[in-house]
Amino acid sequence: MDFTPSEEQAAARELAARIFGDLSTHERLVAAGTGTDAGLWKELCTAGLPGAVEDIGLLGLVLLLEEQGRTTAQVPLAATCVYGLLAVAGHGTPEQRERLLPALRDGTAVATGAFPARGGVRAVDGALYGVLPWVPWLRDATHVLVADDERGSWIVEARAPGVSVVPVETTAPWSAGRLGLDGVRAESLGAGPGAYASVLAASRTAFAGLQAGVCAGSLARAVQHTTTREQFGRPLSTNQGVLLRAADAHMDTEAIRVTAYEAAWRYDRQLGHEAQALTAAWWASEGGRRVVHTGQHLHGGTGADLDHPVHRHFLWGRQLDAYLGCGAELLQELGLLLAGGDRTREGAS
Repeated sequence: MDFTPSEEQAAARELAARIFGDLSTHERLVAAGTGTDAGLWKELCTAGLPGAVEDIGLLGLVLLLEEQGRTTAQVPLAATCVYGLLAVAGHGTPEQRERLLPALRDGTAVATGAFPARGGVRAVDGALYGVLPWVPWLRDATHVLVADDERGSWIVEARAPGVSVVPVETTAPWSAGRLGLDGVRAESLGAGPGAYASVLAASRTAFAGLQAGVCAGSLARAVQHTTTREQFGRPLSTNQGVLLRAADAHMDTEAIRVTAYEAAWRYDRQLGHEAQALTAAWWASEGGRRVVHTGQHLHGGTGADLDHPVHRHFLWGRQLDAYLGCGAELLQELGLLLAGGDRTREGAS
C-alpha cells in the first residue's frame, strides 16, 4: 500500500487547507452559531472541491476532511460527498447520475444521510414511513439518502410531500434535524443491501478522516498552550505528565489517520474494505474520545471555558465518537464480520 497523495489529491488538500485556514476563523464560527457557514461553503464550491472528489476518490476526500477537522469548519462537505456525490456516482443509474450530480458538484444541492439503519424506517411499495430522531445537516439538505430497516437505500427530496424536518441541537453544530417520513415517495439507489453497505463503509471512513483532523487541531492547540504557558518558572510542556499525555494523543491521532487512509485506499481500488472501514471508525471513536479529552485537560482551567476554541474540538470529537456507531457497537460488528456471522441480525448496524 502506498498512501502518498497523487498530484491532484495533494493540490486539492493544499487548496482546502488554504480556504479553511483563511475563512474558518474563531470569529466566523462564533457568528455562525449552530448553523452552516454559507460563505465558506460557497467558497469551497466555487473552488470546485466537492466536485473534485469524483476524481480524487475517497482517499482524496479524507485528506480534505482532515483539513476541515483542524478548523472545525461548519460546512456539509462530508455528508454531501459520501451520501450524495460518491453514492450516486457509484450506485446510481445513468439517469440519476445525469440528473443529480451536476447540482451536487457545484453546491446548489446538499445531500445528507439517515445512516446507519436502526429499524426506524419502513419501505412499502416505494413509500417510506418512520421517524429518525436526528440527521446531520438536515436543515441544509435538498436530498437525504435514507436507509430502511431492510438495508435498502432511498433518495428522498427534503421538501417532498410527507417529509417533515424539525430542527434539533446536537453536541456538534451540524444543522441537524428530526426527520419524519409519512408515505414519502422515494427513488431507490442500487439494488439490494450492497449499496447500503458500500455507502456506510465510505461514510465511516470519511468521518474517521474528519475525526483525524479534529484531533490534530485539538492537539495543536494543546501544544501551543503548554509551550507558552509557564508554571513555576518553566513551560508546562516540560512536565513529564504533560509530555506523556501529548505523546499518547499523538499516537491515537496517527492511528485514526492511517486506518482511515488504508480503508479509503482499498475502497478506491475496489478491494475488500469493510473490515478496514470498521477499524478506522473504531479508532475514530475510541482514540478520538481520548484525544479531545486530552486536548481540553492540557488547557487546564482554560479548557473549561465553553467559548474557548479547544472546546469546539471537544464537542466535535464527542459527536464523531458516537456517530455511525460507538466503539462497542463497531467492535461487535467487526467481530461478526471476521467470524462470518450474520451482520443483519438485530443489534448489528
